[in-house]
Amino acid sequence: MVCLGNICRSPLAEGLLSAKLPNDKFIIDSAGTGAYHVGKQPDQRSIQVAKKHGIDITSQKARQFTSRDFENFDYIFAMDNSNYDNILDLAKNEAHKAKVDMILNHLFPGENVDVPDPYYGLQNGFDMVFEMLDETCSILAKKLIEKHP
Repeated sequence: MVCLGNICRSPLAEGLLSAKLPNDKFIIDSAGTGAYHVGKQPDQRSIQVAKKHGIDITSQKARQFTSRDFENFDYIFAMDNSNYDNILDLAKNEAHKAKVDMILNHLFPGENVDVPDPYYGLQNGFDMVFEMLDETCSILAKKLIEKHP
């Protein structure tokens, strides 16, 4: 799960997908294309909205996406088109590029819809992002479980 700073959207996506998949079969992580918040906890508003839905993301620490992530992960989900492009810029080959997708393509196939960045918005922006990611992570979890029983 990749966004810009790894403190709002991608930590929520990581927490949601982790809650929907068996942790003995799947490793879910998140990162940011920027290094702005490396080592910091998710934004308090992300922590609060996740907690409201029974998900604890307080142990997550922001990190920067690197080219090694292409080797360490089978799937890489970008939260928006800008970060999608930044991820592809680090890809060394077509196999790496094939691992990258926009996360909301599981909700809106082929539309490349951005998950809006709630950082500078109002609190309800975090609620809206949570709902979007919850719905798409439910679809994604079902697909992953079917593909990797």
